[in-house]
This record gives sequence, C-alpha cells and structure tokens, in this order.
Amino acid sequence: MSRPEETLPPDLFYSDLESRKYTTSSRILSIQSSMTHRALELLALTTPSLILDIGCGSGLSGEILSSVPPTEGGPHIWIGMDISSSMLDIALQRDVEGDLLLADIGQGVPLRPGSIDAAISISAIQWLCNADSSSVSPEGRLSRFFSGLYAALKRGGRAVCQFYPKNELQRKMISEAAVRAGFNAGILEDEPGTKNAKVYLVLNVGGGEITQVVKGMDGVDVMDARIRRGKVEGEKKGGKKWVMRKKEAMERRGKVVKRDSKYTGRKRRVHF
Repeated sequence: MSRPEETLPPDLFYSDLESRKYTTSSRILSIQSSMTHRALELLALTTPSLILDIGCGSGLSGEILSSVPPTEGGPHIWIGMDISSSMLDIALQRDVEGDLLLADIGQGVPLRPGSIDAAISISAIQWLCNADSSSVSPEGRLSRFFSGLYAALKRGGRAVCQFYPKNELQRKMISEAAVRAGFNAGILEDEPGTKNAKVYLVLNVGGGEITQVVKGMDGVDVMDARIRRGKVEGEKKGGKKWVMRKKEAMERRGKVVKRDSKYTGRKRRVHF
C-alpha cells in the first residue's frame, strides 16, 4: 500500500471528500488525540502559550490545545497552518477557536520572528520529503520550513513534530535539516519496532542539550548543532568564509541580510 504523500500533493490529496472522511473517522480521532497529548507532554508548557499548529488540518489538535485546563498550564491560544483549503474549510465549519492560515510550510513560516512560544506538528512534515516537480527539492523545502520555524519561535521556545519517516534516510534528512537551521534536536520513538511506532522530533531554540531541557528524553538520539562549534578550518575572522557563516546564521534568525556578490568578504584596500 502506497503512502499518501507518494500519490498526490497534500492540497490535492485532501479534497473535500477526503478531508471529511479524515475528520469523522473515529480511529483517526483517537490516534490524533493520543499523539497531540504526547506532544503537549514533551512541550511541558506551564503557562498559557501561543502555539503554532503546523499542518493543522481540520483543527483536531487545536481543539485539544484550547481545552487544556489551567491546572495543566492551559488553555492555549493557537494558530493553525495548512496547505489544504478543504481541511481549513472544515475547521471553519467546526468553529474551532484558533486562527487559520492557508500556507505551504515548504515555503517557510510566514510569522514575525520570535512571535510564538511553541509549535506542534502531527503527521505533517514527512510530506516535505516528496518533490512534486523537478524544479522543487525536498532538501530545499525542509530547509525553508525549519529556518522559518526557528525564526518564528522565541528564544527558549520548543517544537515537537510527530512524523512517519519512510526509512532511515528520510528520518536522517529531516533531523539534519532541523539541526542546520540552528535547533538543538532529539528524536524520540514510542513503541519502537512495532507497527504502532511513533517518531517525535523534539526541537529547542537555545538552552542546554535537549536531554537536559526536556524530561523523559534520556537515551534518545541527540543532534546538537553547537557540539561541532569551534574554529572552522581555514577560516579567518573577517574573511569570506567567516562572513558567509555569519550571514547564514543571521538568515536563520529571520534577519534581513544583503545579497552575496563577488565583493562579499573581500578585504578593502586602504587608501590615503
């Protein structure tokens, strides 16, 4: 049986009929609820927060965010982002409490830098690994998504992305894209080795190593971009490599930087 993301792009796959079937399936409702509660557990929010729901669909996870009791740090305010207009139309019909945004996460996260406290994504980011045309690359879509998410999260913000990797290569491609964007990351797998296995990519902006920041993540795969920090071989402060690395870091934080040219990083001659 082929995976949904291998048949059609998400905006075409989730037609009016498919979106309605997804939203009314008792099996999907149960799985979605379980994974959303698990993501909230990993976020470990102690106060009401502004949460971005990436690939929000018809608002199933959003309803759970809105209903978190004060004793558990809620209720939360949320923004839902999805590429399927049919899914968002059903969310409107269901009168969900969150704000809804029709957008392609493969083009980035169109929110003001540092504007959200946390983010969740349930069964969505594996769609980024499929290119719909020869002019689109999965690597480019993943890079734009994670860079945009990194910029949108506040310092100390956290994101939990549950996804279904097709294989180890896809799992590695997704996690490495997150690390390149600047996140401290860890992959947690529930019920490994079974057909019910669930993979969670836990991301943090700043702070300590992910296993020290997030409870219940002892012994998981850790990816921390800061571990490789240090002087890059052949790099001189003020030189072209140094300037390019600094510009990339600024872009990841959502800053506006000048375009590269043949003069980028070139040492100016002193004139008297």
